[in-house]
Amino acid sequence: MQLQQLRYFAAVADTRHFTRAAEREHVAQPSLSQQIRSLERELGAELFHRARGHITLTDAGETLLPFARRILADAETARREVQEVARLRRGRLRLGAPPSLCASLVPDVLRAFHAAYPGVELLVTEDGSQDLVRALADGALDLALVITPLPVQAPALTTSDLLREELVVVSAPDRPAPVGRRTRIRVEDLRGRPLAMFRRGYDLREFTTAACRAAGFEPTFTVEGGEMDAVLGFVRAGLGVAVVPSMVAARSGLRVTRFSTPGMHRVVSVAHRGDVSPPRAARELERILLDHPEAGGSLSGDGPAGRGSPEGAGRGPVAGGGGRS
Repeated sequence: MQLQQLRYFAAVADTRHFTRAAEREHVAQPSLSQQIRSLERELGAELFHRARGHITLTDAGETLLPFARRILADAETARREVQEVARLRRGRLRLGAPPSLCASLVPDVLRAFHAAYPGVELLVTEDGSQDLVRALADGALDLALVITPLPVQAPALTTSDLLREELVVVSAPDRPAPVGRRTRIRVEDLRGRPLAMFRRGYDLREFTTAACRAAGFEPTFTVEGGEMDAVLGFVRAGLGVAVVPSMVAARSGLRVTRFSTPGMHRVVSVAHRGDVSPPRAARELERILLDHPEAGGSLSGDGPAGRGSPEGAGRGPVAGGGGRS
């Protein structure tokens, strides 16, 4: 039983005339009659009483007609629904990002996407790069923002560098500046200085600790175990300073102190599975991300990230992925 056969059957039922039904369906009358005969053979019953100038439905035809109308209506609804998704009028987009980007870049980008495609449902997952990579590989996400280079093997992923973001030190504005009258801070200046530290699992925690150890000392934590908002609150309360991404710092209302050159940076990339084509909604969001004013450079004005170039070349320490930052 084919949709075309049901459409021709409904047309004859509506017009009670084979020729007029053929004209309505823009098909030759013999072809329409042949299709209905084929449908009758498949069903094992005649659907019309065929008298010259008088076509009526048989009992079998009366039984089939409501089902045929329902099937045709469902098929038309399915066609419209698919077209709505294809045209980005409806659908769903699953994006993953670290918490720090969800507090900075992601809201701006999603606002632009939603303004262009208000019918697309947005589902956001906050997690670290390692977990986001696994979610992409499992098909649980369509697109993710990750910190690169990735600490895990991800051969099935395609990544595009989005921006190179400076890491800075934030401190309470009502407390003395961490370096006095100097405008820049060195990693060595963090020796013995109280740090408000993220909980384990944040790559900013591991990166800050590694940078301090590379400078020859262990960092001093006054409070630890918080998420991004909690750590900023600890700093605001004067419990210590913290190393955070510059986009977060710019929105925090805290004093921002940049590192001396070469400073510390992280590279943010857009990732999706490389073995399947991303949904159109994901491709559109990736385009918006790559066209964002912050893309291709760093907020500090240190120059472009250089998509496709080795991360961190000649730029000082670069934070790798793996945590929840």
